[in-house]
Amino acid sequence: MYLWCAVDGEDDVLDVLVKKRRNKRAALKLLRKLRQNKAIPPTKIVTSKLRSYGAALRDLEIENLHDTTNRLNKRSESSHVPIRRRERKLQRFKSHKSAQIFLSI
Repeated sequence: MYLWCAVDGEDDVLDVLVKKRRNKRAALKLLRKLRQNKAIPPTKIVTSKLRSYGAALRDLEIENLHDTTNRLNKRSESSHVPIRRRERKLQRFKSHKSAQIFLSI
């Protein structure tokens, strides 16, 4: 299971998504979900260098906002830490559906 997490400029977690794969389809789902929930469009999207982000942003035609510079995605990676701690206490999630329900709370 892979954790897709979106964080804003003030370190607030916007959305968390759990998927079985790290592919373009999963990235598209997260980005579309974020676009629907936000009234103000983003000025910059910082991600890791995973190619599925670039492909998803090309499909949404907002690739000009994409930034993959080193260490800029540290904010999103550090937001995973509390979630990973809770996951360890539960001795891993049994299914991706139960993980999504747990993380949505």
